Amino acid sequence: MQQPKEEKTFVIVKPDGVRKGLVGEIIKRFEQRDLKVVALELFQATADEIDNHYPKDEKWIRRLGEKTLSTYEKYGRDSSDLQKDFGSSDLLEVGSVVRGWLVTYLTSAPMVRMVVQGVHAVDMVRKIVGPTMPYMAEIGTIRGDYSADSAISANVEKRAVYNLIHASETPAEAEHEIAYWFGDKTIHAYKRFGIDE
Repeated sequence: MQQPKEEKTFVIVKPDGVRKGLVGEIIKRFEQRDLKVVALELFQATADEIDNHYPKDEKWIRRLGEKTLSTYEKYGRDSSDLQKDFGSSDLLEVGSVVRGWLVTYLTSAPMVRMVVQGVHAVDMVRKIVGPTMPYMAEIGTIRGDYSADSAISANVEKRAVYNLIHASETPAEAEHEIAYWFGDKTIHAYKRFGIDE
């Protein structure tokens, strides 16, 4: 069994986070919680890299469409609004459009990829980052403090939700994403004063 302090997670500071100058603040928040950055790189993603990052199976894409419809219904909109905004009310087609917006968004500017390590790193990072929808994130989380975007706003403007960060949801997803985004690049091992000693 892995020592809890050795758990690693994968994080991307998305284009809006880089453009807002939040990279240092984001790293600071992780380090304040005794997490450590063990790999870090500024990079420009290609459309192929992003396309391969997200699942391509029909079930996942349809789920994007279902989430979109659910959000519409929550705010008093319906499938006719979906038809108007997306040109279709077919949930697979809606999901495909949303997935395309994600690719466009994540290739629009440089991003920062990192591996963060520490006790329950996956859960800790997600707690620090806050919920996926910034308007629902609590003040004190990164998304709650630095973004107020919502799915409805993004859909009406025909773009992805600007939510600053991607963070792995599970240890298995983290392992897969670290391998995908860092490959053979070095993941550093070092001791932090007062934490690892």
